[in-house]
Amino acid sequence: MIVRALFTTFSTFLASIALAAPSNSINQELAQKILQDERLEKVTQMGYDLLSSGMNAGDKYDQVWIRDLNTFIVPLLEVAPQDAVRDALLTFFHFQGQDGNIVDGFVSRDEGRLKKYQRVYRYTPTRPNLKAHKNSVETDQESSLVQAVSLYIQYTNDSSILDEVVRDIPVRERLEMALRFPLKYRFASKYGLIWGGTTIDWGDVQAESPKGVELDLDTHRAVNIYSNALFMIAIDSYLSTVAKDSPTQKAKWTSIHKDLHAAVRKHLWDEASKKFIPHLYLEEGSPFPADYDENQIFYHGGTAVAIRAGLLTPDEISASLKRMRENVEESGAPSIGLTVYPIYPEGFFKSASQRPWYYMNGGDWTWFGARMIRQLARNGFAEEAMTELEPMLDRVIEHDGFYEWWSRDNQPHGANFRASAGVLIEAITELRKWAEQNSEVKSAS
Repeated sequence: MIVRALFTTFSTFLASIALAAPSNSINQELAQKILQDERLEKVTQMGYDLLSSGMNAGDKYDQVWIRDLNTFIVPLLEVAPQDAVRDALLTFFHFQGQDGNIVDGFVSRDEGRLKKYQRVYRYTPTRPNLKAHKNSVETDQESSLVQAVSLYIQYTNDSSILDEVVRDIPVRERLEMALRFPLKYRFASKYGLIWGGTTIDWGDVQAESPKGVELDLDTHRAVNIYSNALFMIAIDSYLSTVAKDSPTQKAKWTSIHKDLHAAVRKHLWDEASKKFIPHLYLEEGSPFPADYDENQIFYHGGTAVAIRAGLLTPDEISASLKRMRENVEESGAPSIGLTVYPIYPEGFFKSASQRPWYYMNGGDWTWFGARMIRQLARNGFAEEAMTELEPMLDRVIEHDGFYEWWSRDNQPHGANFRASAGVLIEAITELRKWAEQNSEVKSAS
């Protein structure tokens, strides 16, 4: 089957970039269980089928979004023309601001159903048939593009993209421009970390306005774990591809990465509670009532990204998983894809999309839950990874597709969401790679 061939190629690639996992005893019984589970192959094939049909985020979105594309670019390259993926990445540089900022996404000039972006569409004469938009509340677009280009290079060995000249500037220079943007325009010197608007974990809607996608006079600037962990991963990506042959660049960005790591541990990690603090506010006060204890909230998605960034020890990963499982049980959520718990109360976010138990405020997102599962598999928690993966496999098969998010009663919302397919493929591949390495069959061969 095609999926078996794709798995061999994909797992070889993953092995080349995998993080070193702590040693653990070989569990041949678990390995056999994973290799014999037909759901893994079925869902993987379903995922490849969806990814082969386009690069836009999903049925709900006409746009190609960089925060999404970054999370499914490797499995996408298994089934899509390399030139098309390369051109999509280059398109983001055509819309790059002079200050280095990167847009969220682009779409045909005649399309685009998200009316909240109508006022802020960006145009460029070098891509006259397209338009782009930027959510200024986020601080992850630059990090996402740097990571996506690095993954593209690692998978295809096409480093020539770095020398492609876009609007008179080579891509390798544009990548550093992108990294410099948050350091220059989104840097909180008080904490040594980058800031954004007050959103729910990795979300892109701020609390203070109904649309919530633009910084304004009501914005409460805040530091959170998601943006900073993702930025650290972006620096790692830059070091491994762009800066690897430049001692000056390597020294500079290695030092910045080290400082970010220390600052996250000092200011965002709550050692007593074994969790990340949701927000550190740069100005006095938050958007929420003065007597509200925001630090009771556990951010599932940002924690998963922090593990990927190497910010937590194995014991802290175990403690985080324990908390996620407790949150799922107490909330009645279907999986550890639960965004946050406890949720933000009614009225804390002016956007209707952030009301209790809806979308990012208590919805269940495979897009981040599967990333946590992949990190469990990479860090020596294969049995736990398989346990947490099962409800995600079952609902994809039962509902015959990949969805943006799931409600507390495990009902799907937002069909054909490619990012969900991409991260599930990567989680499955990571588990199957572990199983291949630890199976009785392989050890006897």
